[in-house]
Amino acid sequence: MDFARHTIDLARRNVTEGGRPFATVIVKDGEILAESPNLVAQTGDPTAHAEILAVRAACTRLGTEHLTGTTVYVLAHPCPMCLGSLYYCSPDEVVFLTTREAYEPHYVDDRKYFELASFYQEFAKPWQERRLPMRHEERADAVEVYRYWQQRNGGERRVAGAPTAG
Repeated sequence: MDFARHTIDLARRNVTEGGRPFATVIVKDGEILAESPNLVAQTGDPTAHAEILAVRAACTRLGTEHLTGTTVYVLAHPCPMCLGSLYYCSPDEVVFLTTREAYEPHYVDDRKYFELASFYQEFAKPWQERRLPMRHEERADAVEVYRYWQQRNGGERRVAGAPTAG
């Protein structure tokens, strides 16, 4: 099966049905494990991006938060939210089928604090300098939740079974 073609067809079908032009297909051992179009327009949920929905479905199906051993096909280079989720679930590879520069003459999704062209620079700024208003309200008892988690996990700081670098 041509998984890239399937991803494109899924996105095209979503546009026909009133959705946005994005789709994700997750493949493991040569078979589709999960797939989803972007459902933001249909649900009103700003997190209902194709990558997020497909990752959720794949992880649920596998019974793990880790997608090692998979290849993830996405129509376009992932947005920062989706890119973060892909880093977090650790697939073997992400294949994107077009770039923002290529599709920008046809589709733009800029927001109040978010423009695709500048978001990665915005994200790299210290939190005090970002356009999104943020404030740190320090609470010592907030750290206690993490101490409690560590205590309940035999003194371990890391999530058991999480793939790590090197």
